[in-house]
Amino acid sequence: MTTNSGVSTAVRATELRPLPRARNGRRRNTFAPYVLLSPALLLYAVFLLIPIGYAIYLSFQGLRLVAGGAFGKRQQVFVGFDNYHTTLADPEFYSGFGRLAIYGLIAVPVTLGLALLFALLIDHPKTRAKSFSRTAIFIPYAVPGVVASLLWGFMYLPSTSPFSYISKTMGGGSIPFLNLPLLFPSVANIAIWGGVGFNMIIIYTALRAVPADIYESARIDGASEWQIALRIKIPLVAPALVLTGLFSLIGTLQVYGEPTTLSPMTADITQTWVPLMKIYRDAFTRDDLPLASAASVLLALGIVVVSVLLLLATQRRAFGGNS
Repeated sequence: MTTNSGVSTAVRATELRPLPRARNGRRRNTFAPYVLLSPALLLYAVFLLIPIGYAIYLSFQGLRLVAGGAFGKRQQVFVGFDNYHTTLADPEFYSGFGRLAIYGLIAVPVTLGLALLFALLIDHPKTRAKSFSRTAIFIPYAVPGVVASLLWGFMYLPSTSPFSYISKTMGGGSIPFLNLPLLFPSVANIAIWGGVGFNMIIIYTALRAVPADIYESARIDGASEWQIALRIKIPLVAPALVLTGLFSLIGTLQVYGEPTTLSPMTADITQTWVPLMKIYRDAFTRDDLPLASAASVLLALGIVVVSVLLLLATQRRAFGGNS
C-alpha cells in the first residue's frame, strides 16, 4: 500500500520531470503555431499591408508631363506633400464630407435605434416566433449592396415606384425620392434596411448573455418589462451598442455602393457626392492615382481618429475603464 508521503513524493517527481528533449539533446522547440499562422499572415501582408504601403508610397508621387513622342508622356516623380495639399484645398472633398455627415445623421441613429428595438422585442418573454423574427429581420443583410440599391432604386423611380403609383391614385403626384430634399433619406434607407439585422443580432446576443436571475429579481421587486428594458437591459448591453455604433460609423465613412448605383437615376448624385466617389473619379476617370492615394490615406486616418475618439468617449460608460 502506498502511503500519503509516497504519493506526494511521486506527484512532486512527476511535476519536476524535465521536458522531453530532442535526439540531439536540445530542448524540443516546436514551430507548429508559426507554421499554422503563416498562411493567414501571408494573406494579411499580401492583401493589406503591401497595398497600404503602396498607397502611401503613391501619395508622395506626382504625374509630370515629360518630352517624348508627339504628345509627350506622363511620368511619376516625387512631389512630397503636394497631393495632400491639393486634396485638403479641394472644396469638393469637404462638400463630400458635408453630404456624408447628413447621410450619417440619418442612417446611424435610425439603424441602431431599430436594431435595439427589435432586439428588445425579440428578447421579451411573451414574444412568439422568435426564430422566424430573427431570420426575417436578418435576411436583408444577406442581400448584396448593389442588388439592394437597384431594388430600392426601381422602387424610387416615378415610373416604377409603387409608392408613387399609390400617391397618383389618391390624387397626388409622383414622390421625388431621388431628388432633394428626399435624396438623403432615400439613400440612407438602403443602408438602414440592410444593416438593422446585423446590428440586431449583435445586441440580441448580448441580451441573451445576461443571466436570467437578474430579470427575475427585478420582476419580484415589482419592475415592469418597460423598466427592465430601460434600467437593466440597455445598460448591460452598452458594450454591444458601442460596437455596433462603431461599425455603423465606419460603414458611413466608407459609403460608396448605394450612391454610385443610384447616380444614373438622378442628376443630384454627382461623381464627387461622397469622398470615396471622388477618390474613384480621380483614380479611374482622371487617371491620377497619386492624388487618389493621398485622399485615401487622409480618409483612412480620419476613420482611425474618429474610431479612437468614439472609444475614448464611451470607454468609461460602456466598459467601465478609465477614459
